[in-house]
Amino acid sequence: MTAATTGTASRAAAGSGGTRPGGPHRTNWIPTIILLVGAVYCVLPVVWIVIASTKTNSELFSSAPFAPSFHGGFFSNLRALFAYDHGIFTRWAVNSVIYAVGGATLSTIVCGCAGYALGKYRFYGSVWLFRVIVAAVLLPQIMLAIPQFLLLAKLGMTNNYAAVILPQLVSPFAIYLCKVYAESSVSDQVLEAARVDGASEWRSFLSIGARLMTPALVTVFLLQFIGIWNNFLLPFVMLNRDNLFPLTEGLYGLLIITGGQAAQYTIVIVGVLVSIVPLAAVFLLLQRYWRVDLVSGGVKA
Repeated sequence: MTAATTGTASRAAAGSGGTRPGGPHRTNWIPTIILLVGAVYCVLPVVWIVIASTKTNSELFSSAPFAPSFHGGFFSNLRALFAYDHGIFTRWAVNSVIYAVGGATLSTIVCGCAGYALGKYRFYGSVWLFRVIVAAVLLPQIMLAIPQFLLLAKLGMTNNYAAVILPQLVSPFAIYLCKVYAESSVSDQVLEAARVDGASEWRSFLSIGARLMTPALVTVFLLQFIGIWNNFLLPFVMLNRDNLFPLTEGLYGLLIITGGQAAQYTIVIVGVLVSIVPLAAVFLLLQRYWRVDLVSGGVKA
């Protein structure tokens, strides 16, 4: 009886080690194919920009789309870009840095403080205020551009740096993200211990809350930086002076000035390629600050 049982168990174990059709060891290629298609869809435009930037004006429309040129077109296009209109592209790049870095930094401070307050304090109207903020996430930014312009125009604040930075200081999604993260990562016990030691609420936020919320704050900064850097509509509405344009509006103007002639296409393509570099650099520099664990550094119950 024991030998028979042992033999049956051995055969069952041997049989379970094999790969059966439809079993748990079968490789499912459908998710892999979907992810691969999505990756190609996202990367293909960037690859085309890199390849197109190597071509001259004549090669851009006469050669194959994904066939690079080796006739020095990239460097000639790059020189033409920075020499255009006495180097105004450099001015546009500096403006984009001012808008993106300044706006993202101030927005991170404002949204971080607001999210921390909503997450760790209970005051009259806090629940309804948070509901209004969540509802504001559903509003597309394009709906707010004209009202913001009319408001700033009435105050005489259009056509300057503040006209682009101020409307983007408050992000409903960033406040929501900071609020949720503060509730999860900043422990009430730690804050209570700080109060017992005599720390003020502001000191507790700077010394404890802000440090524990670093991944959320970095995420907010990165999202705001990318959003402001790529924003076209708001500068288009607020600004009408070339020396205040960001890269998005400046490159768009290169095509409009000449009526969209082919002579400007290669310059615009190289300008788009150059404008991508800061985004990639910021992403690579800040990704090390992200944390998967929402309560990393906090006190767990």
